[in-house]
Amino acid sequence: MNERTLKAIVRYDGVNFAGWQVQPDTRTVQGELESALSRIASRPIHVHGAGRTDAGVHALAQVASFDWPDGLPCERLRRSLSRMLSPDLRVDALHEARPGFHARKSATGKRYAYTLSLAHEPDPFTARYAWRVPIDLDLSLVERLAQRLIGTHDFAGFQAGGAGAHTTTRTVHAITLHEGGIIGPVDARGLWRLEFFGAGFLYKMIRNITGTLVDIARGAIPESALDERLASPGPFLGRTAPAHGLVLVEVLYDAKS
Repeated sequence: MNERTLKAIVRYDGVNFAGWQVQPDTRTVQGELESALSRIASRPIHVHGAGRTDAGVHALAQVASFDWPDGLPCERLRRSLSRMLSPDLRVDALHEARPGFHARKSATGKRYAYTLSLAHEPDPFTARYAWRVPIDLDLSLVERLAQRLIGTHDFAGFQAGGAGAHTTTRTVHAITLHEGGIIGPVDARGLWRLEFFGAGFLYKMIRNITGTLVDIARGAIPESALDERLASPGPFLGRTAPAHGLVLVEVLYDAKS
């Protein structure tokens, strides 16, 4: 039977997942998708993700690709997955991709958002999606310092230990600060988010940058720490922002994908 490559847009609440990548004896997003698809196909199906989000990290539009036998229409397959998957994992869209499409290798850029809660008291409806920093932060300083990271740099000093990237040079197109969270209740107060747009990011790079910016903005470390870490050969030795504040917002491809 002929096969075709399918492209899925997937969203998930990452709190109860041990990340994207399949791991033995633990619940992962890739593992849940592969299990459901393999049951439908009656044979093993391997899923490729655009990014290996860490344990606790959320996604509004993760992209996955996999080979699928001809015969079952995409929308019927998507609805079958909706019935099988748990409520914290959803396939929002599913369609046939061009030949040779690969969720990770074909990607040209990614957008992430990291949400901070500056509320002095915790909000039960934002606790899963925002890092609460209940102190006064100099947000104008956060915004100004973030601009030093724009462009192509060696970000080894912001990469967590244990990563195996072939190169630590990455291009960051924009880091912007906005009021409000990316997910959660619309009436939540005290939320601010940093949005990151780049060609790609190193292991825990966004969380390490966020932790550094927060520490500088609250006066825990000097401004010079940002440039020192940018010049460092790594690995990162500062504060890593918690995983639950990070959301994969969008994966970008060229028009033919």
